[in-house]
Amino acid sequence: MSVAISGRSIKVRANGLQHHLLEYAGGDRGEVLILPGITSPAATADFVAKPISDLGLRVVVPDLRGRGATDVPPAGSYRLADFAADVAGLVGALGLRQPIVLGHSLGARIAAAYAVLHGPNPHGPLILVDPPTSGPGRGPYPTSREAFLTQLREAKRGTTVEEVRRFYPKWPERELQLRAEVLASCDEAAVLETHEGFEREDFFEYWRQITRPAALIRGGDSPVVPPQAAADLAAANPSIPIIRVPDAGHMVPWDNFSGFFDVLRPLIAAKRG
Repeated sequence: MSVAISGRSIKVRANGLQHHLLEYAGGDRGEVLILPGITSPAATADFVAKPISDLGLRVVVPDLRGRGATDVPPAGSYRLADFAADVAGLVGALGLRQPIVLGHSLGARIAAAYAVLHGPNPHGPLILVDPPTSGPGRGPYPTSREAFLTQLREAKRGTTVEEVRRFYPKWPERELQLRAEVLASCDEAAVLETHEGFEREDFFEYWRQITRPAALIRGGDSPVVPPQAAADLAAANPSIPIIRVPDAGHMVPWDNFSGFFDVLRPLIAAKRG
């Protein structure tokens, strides 16, 4: 890989699979588990994980099942309950003690399912970043199946920064290059089954049951959590704050890192305090 990654590569066995993770040993002021999105292997979170670890926290980021160097499970094994069971297994295998769970997109949905299905109190604060609000009765996920397939197939035959930029025009050059290098590690069936889950499984079922400490961060221009969906989320669980990051779409930290980190830092500091 030509883009340097700060995390240490480790492997652990949990929930019947061998999982690959990146670990950032920042200190003993707490632990953070970062759960990435549908086509985001662990390496793509390096630019978020490293500055969090610099705050004195141990950070771990897994390749989700079917991505990166984590095992590919049998077909039909990409339900939120399957991902949440992986998280529970990883927390135990890694010896994490009520970590902050920070999930983006698919990772945010997984974090919510984990909190509900593996409680009580399996974690510290939940930080859900732009979870897909699509699902039964709520319309399709805004990025089509075909768009994901195009990106994935370009990556598998060898993509370029310029091709990746077509889909992510606001991203820094480093993150475009990194995605170009690691996207091909995502299994096609894993991506397609997960995409189907965005429309088949109801995030609101889990969202209604989440309790504080928790927060939801949304991109101000996100088509994944648009204003109406944000209002529906607020009505469904008014106890959880919803924080808007301006000048950001769905890929919030990639689109506006400084705005995202300004929101994230106090949420992490509250746990450390």
